[in-house]
Amino acid sequence: MTDRSPPAIDARTRQLLRTLIAQYLEEGQPVGSRTLARSAGLDVSPATVRNIMADLEELGLVASPHTSAGRVPTVRGLRLFVDSLLELKPLPRGAVMQIQRELPRDLATPRELLGNASSLLSAMTHFVGLVTVPGAADAPLKQIEFVSLDARRVLAILVFADGQVQNRVLNLSRRFDARALELAANYLNEHYAGLRIDEIRGRVLADLRAAGSELNRLLDTAVEVAAETFAPEPESDMLVSGQTNLMSGDEGQQMERLRELFEAFQRKRELLALLEGCARSPGVRLFIGEESGFEPLKGYSLVSASYGVEGHVLGAIGVIGPTRMAYHSVIPVVQATAKLLTDALRASE
Repeated sequence: MTDRSPPAIDARTRQLLRTLIAQYLEEGQPVGSRTLARSAGLDVSPATVRNIMADLEELGLVASPHTSAGRVPTVRGLRLFVDSLLELKPLPRGAVMQIQRELPRDLATPRELLGNASSLLSAMTHFVGLVTVPGAADAPLKQIEFVSLDARRVLAILVFADGQVQNRVLNLSRRFDARALELAANYLNEHYAGLRIDEIRGRVLADLRAAGSELNRLLDTAVEVAAETFAPEPESDMLVSGQTNLMSGDEGQQMERLRELFEAFQRKRELLALLEGCARSPGVRLFIGEESGFEPLKGYSLVSASYGVEGHVLGAIGVIGPTRMAYHSVIPVVQATAKLLTDALRASE
């Protein structure tokens, strides 16, 4: 979100700006003063409207394309519109029921639910649907086992509550026999099963090292294998649906920007970082054009919301579309999908 404070404008000016932006979002064309005077529902002349538009242009809220006498909103104008002029309504019941049907609670894996959410966002908005996929570390640990491979290598087998199994090969400083590895696994299962890996990572080493000297001698294996086993996970993944929706109606001069965005979808890393930043903030996040600081998104908007279970944020879902999108309908779709995805994941645990 931008930190710039919205300019102070009177009620008549706000109504004209709201009307101009709504008409521009619907039709995609610059709006002239005469048209605006007729459609704003105000008793003002076209000349008065022209003067007000000139004031708004000075404030950086609208601009005049060189090919037209009409005006279009700037990114700053769109931000003001979304933050203080847009009237959001709850998603219609039929649309909510559609989301519930597409996110059934009896799917085999959480990843299937997330894939459905990405496709659903794209289908409902006709833009690009995005969902970040958490690593296995974001599911509660159910059980851990250690198997000796050779002198200093141990296989850690982590079984998670959602059915995922992750194997990690640990390179240790010395050899541990089967009994020591069994003691370590028993201790970790007894004290940390049911917690997520990030929670375990923050507690296990401190707990073990703070234990009495006798316990430390018995479980010195647990200290070392835990340090390796609960090291930070690889980067999360991201599911993307509907990229070709952005090609509809794109002009030639916009194709280079679209190509850059498609390359960003392929790399994923930068978009993942942006969405993971969104996930750390409650509610809906909206970046319009250059607000994201991510060059390939210039000319596009990102609407996102976090999802999770039991108060624990797992990731973010979102929609990428042109800055000229129907924010009044896209924002409620993202909000509702995030909530219903959270409900479905909770039920599937």
